[in-house]
Amino acid sequence: MKTNPGRFFEDFRLGETIRHATPRTVTTGDVALYTALYGPRFAVQSSDAFARAIGFPQSPLDDLLTFHVVFGKTVPDISLNALANLGYAEGGFRRPVYPGETLSTVSEVIGLKESSNRQTGVVYVRSVGSDAAGETVLSYCRWVLVRKRDPEAKIAEEHVPSLAKVVAPADLAGAIPPIDRAAYDLDLAGSPYRFGDYNAGERIDHVDGMTVEEAEHQIATRLFQNTAKVHFDAFATKETRFGRRLIYGGHVISLARALSFNGLANAFAIAGINAGRHVAPLFAGDTVYAWSEVVETADLAGRDDVGLLRLRTVATKNQPCGAFPDKQGEGYDPAVILDLDYWAFMPK
Repeated sequence: MKTNPGRFFEDFRLGETIRHATPRTVTTGDVALYTALYGPRFAVQSSDAFARAIGFPQSPLDDLLTFHVVFGKTVPDISLNALANLGYAEGGFRRPVYPGETLSTVSEVIGLKESSNRQTGVVYVRSVGSDAAGETVLSYCRWVLVRKRDPEAKIAEEHVPSLAKVVAPADLAGAIPPIDRAAYDLDLAGSPYRFGDYNAGERIDHVDGMTVEEAEHQIATRLFQNTAKVHFDAFATKETRFGRRLIYGGHVISLARALSFNGLANAFAIAGINAGRHVAPLFAGDTVYAWSEVVETADLAGRDDVGLLRLRTVATKNQPCGAFPDKQGEGYDPAVILDLDYWAFMPK
């Protein structure tokens, strides 16, 4: 058998390192298609002239485009037989990525936990994306629910890793070059609000919504070379719980991030991902809305040009966010589909 059926839960081993196939050179073509799919408007990633004026050599890739490309490499080896991607932690964007760079990914299995029904298990991995020189551009942990091939298969060793709830701001301070605050044009950036204008506890309704079409979410997932069956195979997914294709969770993250421009236009770069949870599935035809909470603000030692906002962005489907739909007891408002906690750079 020369084809790859993907790994099942019992195929993983604690501590193993997986070198993922197909390095990917990202180009301005990828940037243009990413913009067409999500509509991000952050000036630093949209304009070479704006980026150069404040200290970048050119416009970097949108951080989530980098994330998706790095993530996509892992799917054939980690989550081809997954039922759900459950969460993220300890994410750090270590340096900007520019068009023309080649990205590759290596993952380490850091945890395994069989489900009580013995039909599935949770696989925890730490994935590291590197450039052509071998320098780390991104690292993150995620955990995913994977089917077992044989429910009776015994698992040699189980372990649930202890992961940090919040990435330390000091660990993220060097992720972008020094910024020329005087050259940062607020008019061109689209918002008059800088770091000092935001306060912990503040909530922002991002107002706008985007309806997801069947074709576009599949184009997006193919762009990232994500091969997970649940996103593409309509025939096979008829037999699943939902009876239809699921939209890639990263698609929701990028939509929410793009929507957050309205209210957070100067939060121009993601520095780290503290936690993330895909609360409920999204399907073609649904409309995504989002709101954000400023959880805390952080000054960075040795940097007077930027600070970090810790943001919690909540995305919903088919429900505007003027009432800030959120957690309800042990669960969530039925409309909530994403709860993402991350750090973002903002000029002072």
